[in-house]
Amino acid sequence: MSKLNKNYLSVTFLIMLIGWGICLLCSFNGTSLNDNKWLYVPYLLGGWSPTIASYVSLRSNNQVADMKEWLKHIFDLKHNIFSYCMVVIMAVIFILPQCFISGYESGAPVFAIIFMIPMMLIGGGLEEAGWRYILQPELEKKYSFTISTMIVSIIWWLWHLPLFYIQGVVQHGQNYVAFGISILGLSFALASIRKNTNSVWLCVLFHCIENSLSGIYIINNNIWGNITATIILIVCSYALVTINNRTKIFNK
Repeated sequence: MSKLNKNYLSVTFLIMLIGWGICLLCSFNGTSLNDNKWLYVPYLLGGWSPTIASYVSLRSNNQVADMKEWLKHIFDLKHNIFSYCMVVIMAVIFILPQCFISGYESGAPVFAIIFMIPMMLIGGGLEEAGWRYILQPELEKKYSFTISTMIVSIIWWLWHLPLFYIQGVVQHGQNYVAFGISILGLSFALASIRKNTNSVWLCVLFHCIENSLSGIYIINNNIWGNITATIILIVCSYALVTINNRTKIFNK
């Protein structure tokens, strides 16, 4: 593993363990986020750990000169319509099979996605400033696309683990294995977006859309929905990478 990845992962997990560790200790003592709103401070700190670690590790390794350059690399908005369509279609492809197979409950109204996507920048989207800006491409310098993506998915899955034991968060009490299967599919989707477009921003956007859709369509617990959606997403990811290798449609 490269020095940059080692630095990045060390800082990410250190910040996560501090932030979510505080929340865990409170949960074990019977205090949830709903009982004490101040717990949202360490909770958000843990959630922002990949983003904070991205800037810290890139800056310390002389990969970016300052915050302005870092933000410029993340918010590279200029891409063709095919790239943006790919992001939206893949997000929908992931949620639909789960709706049909597992069933769902209605959450926020569909039109709320307009407001939810910007909100999800701080609610998960900016994680991609680390996972897909640093970790994925650095791994691909040494390993294949497939192996790199599987490594990222495992690390990303493990990073989420404390959330399943923190009272008052969405993941609390849910099926961690089913979540891991979904993480695998999402990792392939995000890796293909990064590979096809060389864009961090489009990965951020995909993450924001996916989180928003999860708030609109609240999927019932059924592992078969996760498995089906993940298989479809992995197949689509490989297909899109193959198509782009031949046509460069997402690079134009």
